Amino acid sequence: MKRIFKYTSMVLLGATLFGCATSAITGRKYLKLVDSQTINDQASLAYKDFLSKNGSKVVTGTSAATQVKRVGNNIAMAANQYLKQLGVADQYNFNWEFNLINSDQVNAWCMPGGKVAVYTGILPVAQNDAGLATVMGHEIAHAIEEHSVAQYSNAMAAQFGAQVIGAAGAISNSKYTGLFNQLYGIGYQVGSLSFSRKDELAADKAGLILMAMAGYDPRESVKFWERMAAGKSGKNPEWLSTHPSDARRISQLQALIPEAMKYYKK
Repeated sequence: MKRIFKYTSMVLLGATLFGCATSAITGRKYLKLVDSQTINDQASLAYKDFLSKNGSKVVTGTSAATQVKRVGNNIAMAANQYLKQLGVADQYNFNWEFNLINSDQVNAWCMPGGKVAVYTGILPVAQNDAGLATVMGHEIAHAIEEHSVAQYSNAMAAQFGAQVIGAAGAISNSKYTGLFNQLYGIGYQVGSLSFSRKDELAADKAGLILMAMAGYDPRESVKFWERMAAGKSGKNPEWLSTHPSDARRISQLQALIPEAMKYYKK
């Protein structure tokens, strides 16, 4: 057992040395063993498959569907602007898509490359554009901060051992594609990874900045999470299964709002 642990630790150390990256907005370090565009391409295929399998549930031509696209595009434009200001826009090649899905699930997600789905079940909690921007800004922040890339890279390191060193771009191999499908739970019932609590809190911080830059009052984020907390009936929605506690999240948001307000223009 000790030998296995020692070997795994050496592999992870070697992988880290050869594939360490820094997130764009929060500046967090993470493991990156695969090219971002390769992951984006896989996500694009997965998103098309999801839409194909759930075609009858995709809502179009309604005010709610229009709202999702409007808010999403506003945040996407703000994200593009912010990445340009940071001088890293050329590192991102997002092809944004926003769709509303008819489902009672209190859910929303953003795949790598900007593939977004919002479920109708979360709209009553969002209530307005600012509430929806809280949700979408958070999910889009996950993609920009490359939390999926980090989880994928960690899974590669754990599953394939020393093979991962220098393996960027090898996702075309069936076993790497299979890993992507496994992480995303093919069938795409939820469509998103279960991020760590640190990832969730980081996405809250980055999401506040994005919604503020898009013209949505970041103070509304606290009201959204208060509504979310009040609406729970003893059980977290699937979307919140690995999220921080409501109290912790609201406390952090309140602490971050002064910084986010610097980016806010009505």
